[in-house]
Amino acid sequence: MSKTTEQPLLGRKALITGASRGIGRAAAYALAEQGADLFLLARTVGGLEEIHDEIKAAFPEREVVLIASDLTNFKEMEALGPAIASKTDRLDIWVANAAMLSTMGPLAHGKFKEFQKVIDTNLTTNFQLIRTLDPLLKNSDAARVIFVTSGAAQKGRAYWGAYSVSKAALEQLASIYAAENEKTNINVNLINPGQTRTAMWQEAFPGREPEEVPPPEDIVPKFIELALPSCTMNGEIVNAQ
Repeated sequence: MSKTTEQPLLGRKALITGASRGIGRAAAYALAEQGADLFLLARTVGGLEEIHDEIKAAFPEREVVLIASDLTNFKEMEALGPAIASKTDRLDIWVANAAMLSTMGPLAHGKFKEFQKVIDTNLTTNFQLIRTLDPLLKNSDAARVIFVTSGAAQKGRAYWGAYSVSKAALEQLASIYAAENEKTNINVNLINPGQTRTAMWQEAFPGREPEEVPPPEDIVPKFIELALPSCTMNGEIVNAQ
């Protein structure tokens, strides 16, 4: 990506979960390119450090705070809002990207612990983050929340198990939060990336060539559109492709 002189998100404060790779990493770079200061959350310290160094090399003036944490550590997630509040008085953008894929197979053959972990990672954590981040979002003059969904949420797909269930429930969670904020400064929308060249996609479709689908960098312009203070959409599902 190249630098740009137009920075419509200059000074905006953004949190991206699952920021160490894939769509989250590409979104983090794109937001920084457009002027945003970042809070980047992921489990992988090495991946966080890589995107930190990449962003700081290209945009040394950006503030980039790394948060190495497991989304299913609910005590740490509950403390995230106060931790961010110690560094800024508001949160303007939240990209809820982090997710995990369940083992592909019949529901009747699934393992309970894995099912619960997928639900916790893709759904329950986002409920917890709504609770802890809401005060910071309300302090923004134009907060923009972007949940990442999937086509698997739209119709029951054989063998997609907990992942499909969690994304369908996530869409309802986001829809409710959007409805509750119709008269506030918070807009809440979802993005369906479509098939994108990520590690999760390769896990889901191991027999296909990565070159068959676009890289994450090709879809992040939709994230920027929904992150802009001028965006008026609320409660919508946007297809990135």
